[in-house]
Amino acid sequence: MAIKKFVVGSFDDEAVLFPAVRSVRRSGYKMHDIYTPFPIHGLDKAMGLKDTSLDTAGFIYGITGTATALGFISWVFTYDWPLNIGGKPHFSLPAWIPITFELTVLFSAVGMFLTFCYLCQMAPFVKKDHFNLRSTDDLFVMALECTDRTNEAEAVACLERVGAKDVKIDRRETRWWLGRYDKDTKMFGMKETEPVA
Repeated sequence: MAIKKFVVGSFDDEAVLFPAVRSVRRSGYKMHDIYTPFPIHGLDKAMGLKDTSLDTAGFIYGITGTATALGFISWVFTYDWPLNIGGKPHFSLPAWIPITFELTVLFSAVGMFLTFCYLCQMAPFVKKDHFNLRSTDDLFVMALECTDRTNEAEAVACLERVGAKDVKIDRRETRWWLGRYDKDTKMFGMKETEPVA
């Protein structure tokens, strides 16, 4: 697995984080992500993230559920096992609406949930590296990805200038893996955090 280098800054307050995000974006650094202990309204716009297409995926899953319900019910009642129930026609669409609706909602809900978990790399058995464990408690963490053109000293100075309390250079595995956290150093050969000069 690929281990990348990051400049990581920690912030104590979201009021300091917002101007810092805008300033870092203007400076041209590649922002990997921002980790917060709770959702912050407007942070996605400040980071320049595009709107999610999860609603489009939900529509596709819903249409799939509708087609599955109508296709299966019509096949059963018109071809495989046609029954005359109270004189109704074999293709009785009004009677199938409740089941079609339920399958549409089921496919859409389950599909969007699984898509969300995949895109956010979340699952009960999935492990990911944390830049700072306090980001799940009371700290806001900004990670800048180091590229070939990144001057690490300038990136550290930029984060310190915009209000980061603690800045460090870190190597992390950014993708998810199956396993335990206590083996990550041995499995991926991760080095300890580099001191900032």
